[in-house]
Amino acid sequence: MQPSSTQPANRFERRRAKTRQALIGAARQIMAEQGGTDVSIQAIADRADVGFGTFYNHFETKDALFDAAVADALEEYGQLLDAATAEIEDAAETFAASVRLTLQLAASHPEITGILRFRGLQHVHSGTGLGPRALRDLEIGKASGRFGIKDVQVALGAVGGIVLALVQLGATSDLDASAGEEAAELVLRMLGLPPEEAHEISVRPLPALG
Repeated sequence: MQPSSTQPANRFERRRAKTRQALIGAARQIMAEQGGTDVSIQAIADRADVGFGTFYNHFETKDALFDAAVADALEEYGQLLDAATAEIEDAAETFAASVRLTLQLAASHPEITGILRFRGLQHVHSGTGLGPRALRDLEIGKASGRFGIKDVQVALGAVGGIVLALVQLGATSDLDASAGEEAAELVLRMLGLPPEEAHEISVRPLPALG
């Protein structure tokens, strides 16, 4: 989990923020472990090491907590990709690297991978996490003529589906780096790049995932 960039102003607010994050962290663990949200509030509170009544000081319902947990995980994922691709100026190379790095998440960030598998598709077009970042790069690629797409929202849905299907495949199959390269090439070709260029970009040295 990533710490908030804005620190609470006083001790009470810091304690409150810490408790809220503990609940979100517990919800993230539960979703990643069991692939669902069929768990009692008491079990969540126990996992977070807080009192049962404390839950309602932060969330009105269990669904509200799990929505916040998904958003938190996807935001962390987005920040990881932003950091890894920060030095890449080409939108096409950014997309290729992001697809390939996603395949590495299973080993380095299994909790995020689990949440992506079970809840990621519902949040492709959300206002947090990956959605706005991918939309940004699609708009840049379209405006520069790099991507031959008409509707960036449709392209986002298509790319999101491919990436999440890759995550699911990686959870059930033993995939190597070449699978990520092939998927990245397919995404770039779908976005309008010529096959030869799409292949060349998709096998370039990959930045490290933090």
